[in-house]
Amino acid sequence: MTQRTTSGRGRRYDNVLDTIGDTPVIRINRIAPEHVTVYVKAEAFNPAASVKDRLAIGIIEAAERDGTLKPGQTVVEATSGNTGIGLAMVCAAKGYPLVVTMAESFSIERRRLMRFLGAKVVLTPKGLKGFGMYTKAKELAEANGWFLASQFETAANADIHESTTAREILADFAGEKLDYFVTGYGTGGTVTGVARLLRKERPDTRIILSEPANAAIVGSGYVNTRNAAHQPTEGHPDFNPHPIQGWTPDFIPWVLQESIDNGFYDELLPVAGPDGIAWSKRLAAEEGIFTGISGGASFAVAMQVAEKAPAGSVMLVMLPDTGERYLSTPLFEGVAENMTDEERAISLSTPYGQMAAE
Repeated sequence: MTQRTTSGRGRRYDNVLDTIGDTPVIRINRIAPEHVTVYVKAEAFNPAASVKDRLAIGIIEAAERDGTLKPGQTVVEATSGNTGIGLAMVCAAKGYPLVVTMAESFSIERRRLMRFLGAKVVLTPKGLKGFGMYTKAKELAEANGWFLASQFETAANADIHESTTAREILADFAGEKLDYFVTGYGTGGTVTGVARLLRKERPDTRIILSEPANAAIVGSGYVNTRNAAHQPTEGHPDFNPHPIQGWTPDFIPWVLQESIDNGFYDELLPVAGPDGIAWSKRLAAEEGIFTGISGGASFAVAMQVAEKAPAGSVMLVMLPDTGERYLSTPLFEGVAENMTDEERAISLSTPYGQMAAE
């Protein structure tokens, strides 16, 4: 084997925001079925480690262009974490104060990361679910004259995925097969933006959308009511709490509604939270790819599809973020802090190990 070398990217960056996007597509070599070729798009390679970095820069720069965001104005948004972290990075780089509202049920490391990046985090009762933190953000925007990022409604959401994520996929598979694209949804921006372009440029690619089995709100057929600004006016009656953080708020976002109305996905498949956890662990331990429960859930669905896929099929799976966002969640349950019996035995297998143990 030859020694690995690197030669640099051939450019220097003016700021961290210029490093958003162009995330790698990586082949799965050990845990995918042999009759298919599976790739993942690893969004943890974004500077703040999730796909929501794209959304954050898209929203802020669109608002700057149309004048709805004024210099120095406070930005406010409701988020389960990744959008808030992305916005905190963008706002820090551009000089905007940021206030985030987040249900207290989401992982502690997410709120600490946002605060570390300079944001203020207002927690809402977990019993009020996603609709509660969403309502709080709207109240704060209206009461203080702050800019509401509106990730669930803004056209900038799907637009940034159409102009970046989708074009990256087309370029990475130029001249090659791409039979399946698999993703979950939070706001719906990824599936809507990518599907807009794939339907035009790669109409043979089947788009598979997934949602939590115990919060299958799209599959229920019920669409929550919205006001004239496309904001939800109620929580979805078929929502139940689930462990796939970042997926499926307790309402159907307006951005996702475009995919529903236009048939932008070919199949909608539910996935159980424990399956997402199991596949996230396998991706880490057997492929060295570190992703969270949402990425594991998308991959779990991809493995369902792969079982019945024709031989030679090629599949791309979105992995939205890094597993480090889930340290305090069930994803890391059972991961020991101290040495296990096996590790202790290894330590005791040499004289220094025995001395250190005494």
